Amino acid sequence: MTQDSPTPKQSHYFSASPDVDSRRHQFTLPSARGDLQIMTESGVFSQRGLDKGTAVLLETMRRYPLATPPAGSSLCDVGCGSGAIALTLAALHPNCTVYAVDVNERARQLCAENARNNKLSNVAVVAPEEIDSSLRFAMLWSNPPIRIGKTELHNLLTLWLSRLEANGHADLVVSKNLGADSLAQWIENLGYTVTRLASSKGFRVLDIVAQH
Repeated sequence: MTQDSPTPKQSHYFSASPDVDSRRHQFTLPSARGDLQIMTESGVFSQRGLDKGTAVLLETMRRYPLATPPAGSSLCDVGCGSGAIALTLAALHPNCTVYAVDVNERARQLCAENARNNKLSNVAVVAPEEIDSSLRFAMLWSNPPIRIGKTELHNLLTLWLSRLEANGHADLVVSKNLGADSLAQWIENLGYTVTRLASSKGFRVLDIVAQH
């Protein structure tokens, strides 16, 4: 690493303020209301386009649609990045509010910009600490940041899964090589029902149902 290189912490997509120059790319994402145009940016997860894990999650949820949540429900994308998952949820459930959550300030700004550009007014982009602790979600989709470390990941999932409504669903995509099966067992041990919806391209899609 040279003296002028950003530190690993600063350049991670899960940093609060990534210290990397802005470079942008754009890709098209199909949705329930037609194609969405998603802008990506350096310093944000999957900066060159739709990543494989998120693609597997979205394709799986198209093939295994859950019951439509009641109008006015709160939905969530934890670790929203540029917003592919959050905007897909918003297009699919226009009468619900989708909370797009990320610690990364640049990701939040980009996700909000993408929501505006695609005229999706039901997306609320927030930092984790801005979520009211009493808010509960009928549905949560996420490609969680596995690389933050096991302890941090467990803390993150413990918090956000606890915010599901009774019988609410969380759907996560996790790389098999990065511990999807052991993570599923750990979540089951917390008292949730876990079903493997799909296994594709090295990823598992886990459907998690709250029983509280």
